[in-house]
Order: sequence, then C-alpha cells, then structure tokens
Amino acid sequence: MRAFVLKEPGVVGWAQVEEPSLTPYGAVLEPVAVAPCSSDVHTVFGGGSRKAPNLVLGHECVARVLEVGEFVEDFKPGEVVAVPAITPDWRARGIQEHNFKHASAPFSGHQLGRSRPGVFAERFSVPDADTTLAKIPEGVSLEQALMCVDVVTTGFTGAEYADIKFGDTVVVIGIGPIGLMAVAGASLKGAARVLAVGSRPVCAALALEMGACQVLDYHNGDIVQQVMEQTDGLGADSVIVCGGGDEVFAQAIDMVRYGIGTVSNVNYFGGTGNLPFPKFSGGRGMAGKTIHTELAQGGRVRIERMLKMVQWGRISPEKLVTHHLTGFYKIEEALYLMRDKPKDLVKVMVTMN
Repeated sequence: MRAFVLKEPGVVGWAQVEEPSLTPYGAVLEPVAVAPCSSDVHTVFGGGSRKAPNLVLGHECVARVLEVGEFVEDFKPGEVVAVPAITPDWRARGIQEHNFKHASAPFSGHQLGRSRPGVFAERFSVPDADTTLAKIPEGVSLEQALMCVDVVTTGFTGAEYADIKFGDTVVVIGIGPIGLMAVAGASLKGAARVLAVGSRPVCAALALEMGACQVLDYHNGDIVQQVMEQTDGLGADSVIVCGGGDEVFAQAIDMVRYGIGTVSNVNYFGGTGNLPFPKFSGGRGMAGKTIHTELAQGGRVRIERMLKMVQWGRISPEKLVTHHLTGFYKIEEALYLMRDKPKDLVKVMVTMN
C-alpha cells in the first residue's frame, strides 16, 4: 500500500509499505481526515532521535474501522472514530504506576509516526482498539474531532499542569494551535486574566476569541518586562509554554511568581544540549517555583472527554482549521504548509477522497 514516509532526515516522499497487521485486541483502519502537526515537522526537519527507515508519518487522524481483532468488544467495521495522537501501551507494567506517557520506555505513549507506522497511509493499525479509539458523539464534526485528538488535549494538558486557580493571572507563550487551546483551557480552569504571547494576526485574533484578555507581541520589547509591567512587578501565577525557542524556558521562569508560581511546558525543544535556567529569578535554586514538562494526555477516555467539551459547546476547536485540502496525496502539501506557516494558517486539514 502507499504511504507518506520519512525517507531520511529532512527528506519525505511516497513509498510502498507493508500492510498493517491485525492483533487480537487491535484494529485496522483507513484515514478519513488527517492533519500534519508541528511534531511531524520536527520529526522530518528538526533532527532528534533516529527513526526507522521509511517511517510512516502522522498521528492526527479521524478514521474508519476496517477490521477488528477477535477480542475487540466496543468497535466494529464501518465506524468512524477519533484516533488519539497519544496511544499509551495500557498493558505495560508502568501503567500500574500511573506512568501513562512513558510506561515501557521514554515516550512509549507516543507510538504513531514515531515507534510504529503512523496514519499517513492508506491503512494503519492500532494494537489495542477498546482502550485507544474514541467514539465521536453525534453532532461533532470531522474538523472538531480531528482537532481533539492532539491539539485540544495538548493545550488542555498545559492548562491542567499549570495549577490554575480561580482569579489567577496566566501567561500563555506561543499561540499556535496548541497555545490557542491552552488559552481556552486556562479560561475554563478559572483564570481571571490570560495574557497571550504571540505576533501572528490570525492567531492573535483567535486568542482573544478563545479567552485571552490581551495579546503581548514580543516584537514590541522584552516579553518578561511586558509581563512584569502588566502584573505590577509581581509576575504571573502560572505560565504555560506552548511555543518558542530555548530562550522561552528561562523567560517563563523569569516571569512567574516566587513561592507559588507554576511553569507548565508542553513545548517541543529540538536538538540536544541544555535549556537555560536563570539563577537569579530561580532564586539561586530556592525560588519556590514549580516546573512541569509534560507530554499530552491520550487514550480513549481522555479524547472522549475532549469530544464532550465540543459536544456541549464549551470549546470550538474547528476554528483552528484555516486550510482545507482534499485527497490522500495532498498530505505532502499539507506538511509543507505546516513547515512554512503562511500568515493566514493555523491548522491544515486533509480530507480523503
């Protein structure tokens, strides 16, 4: 079958790959709609750990079930389902330690397009259907469901680990699709004031629509100084890092409050080396600032909860989809759109023929 693959670092293309195998608890599916992610861009163009030759890319997908294994109870051929980007190995020993994201190895929860073939293929498989695939509620659109499998859950993960309390001031650094959902999540968690850091007009407009009180443009001066001025020198109660280069990690520590402040990072920092930790604003190691570095939450229950937020009108993630393409072979164009980020782009969705 045909698939869109990583041929070598920095080089993608189409290839003939093996058909997916069906396991007793698993399912074979065909994509209905997919979306390239910034993580796919990082995988192809950003280096990182070595990947298998001709690795099938992709982990954001709504799909139709083609076959199910003999022990699958809740899904049947013909159903259209949401496929979580994070698919934990629920049978790994580490799951009993509540280590859902790294149970059997670092990033073992992130299998699709990383340690196993992804969704940018004519067909793909998941090893455990009942614990992984998510039912799409009536009335939830393809766009909405597709955004829930990664973008919504990742942004909300950032908000959850930020320890937000009613009345807090929260800064969201980076307002691409993940940051926009972190803005929405922070608002739903009870933040009184959300300051969004970004510069692209399409994202700034959506940030205000999704709950930001103000957008701070880093082109207008040092972002730490802007936040400190907005908070009368106190700093933010929480900072959610969703984008930016290595420098934003230190900036988040700089701008969060002493004693009770929390930095929640869901940003991917490419390459190797070290992230900067500022000694002064880190209280020379004694500032009482909490730092979380988190992979998104995944699995069936998690994504079905995200879909309920859509079903009952709490969020509108379909607004993130600014570009629509049709046809399996448009996946390549979509990946390059995500890499090049034209000024009017937030997310691109590819619907199969």
